[in-house]
Amino acid sequence: MNGLTETELDEIALANEKGSRPVVFVHGLWLLSSSWDRWRALFEDNGYATLAPGWPDDPATVEAAKNDPSVFAHKMVQQVTDHYLEAISKLDRQPVVIGHSFGGLISLKIAGEGVASSTIAIDNAPFQGVLPLPVSSLKSSAPVLANPTNIGKAVALTLEQFTYGWANNLDAAEAKELWETYHVPAPGAPLFQAATANINPFSETKVDTRNDARGPVLIIAGEKDNTVPLAITHATYKLESKNVGETRITEIPGRGHSLVIDSGWREVADTALEFAQTYSPS
Repeated sequence: MNGLTETELDEIALANEKGSRPVVFVHGLWLLSSSWDRWRALFEDNGYATLAPGWPDDPATVEAAKNDPSVFAHKMVQQVTDHYLEAISKLDRQPVVIGHSFGGLISLKIAGEGVASSTIAIDNAPFQGVLPLPVSSLKSSAPVLANPTNIGKAVALTLEQFTYGWANNLDAAEAKELWETYHVPAPGAPLFQAATANINPFSETKVDTRNDARGPVLIIAGEKDNTVPLAITHATYKLESKNVGETRITEIPGRGHSLVIDSGWREVADTALEFAQTYSPS
């Protein structure tokens, strides 16, 4: 049975019909694919064809997600990666792949498969071999990791937890607005997979950083991110930079984990667009 939804298949068909370079957006935990809508409009305006598949069985709206959070439970990193790889396999041209948080990790896994024209990972979750475990990252993931039974559940963040992990650089009004507008429950399993990656040789968070067909990679790091602090993005860069392909890292000053959805999103999107235009013209 085809795992892609009709909407996702329609987006793929439209991208192929357009004929320009596709851009595949990969969201992370606590968000839906609609969180990329402004990014998609920007890239479309600059000649790209865009698609933003959800994770398998994602609800269509934030409201639906909050009404039935159980649909998020049990999703695993490789299952989600395979969903995006299936979408990419149906594209006529290799895409730019842009991911945030766990979507950033998944985008790097996709790059390691050699199927991306270029890849942009924004505040990516750690993968196997990334060793730093900053205190702020542990605190941000505590709402999930503090209870082992959460591995099979969907977990929502309180406003206080969201503010610490995502919106620590924003005022209270914007933090609350983002929480109400974008935040949805998330599966606990991927966080447990990341937490145990370096003691599990078969971890699904493993990334092939050495594949010669990986293509250019840009890592975007929010300077003030509590969920994915600079120690993690710098360790990511150190591993990825051993590849023969172009590898860059850019720090966005003063920005937290909400950098793709908050009022400063355009600065981050323009940074990604410039990289895409340089290495994967539309």
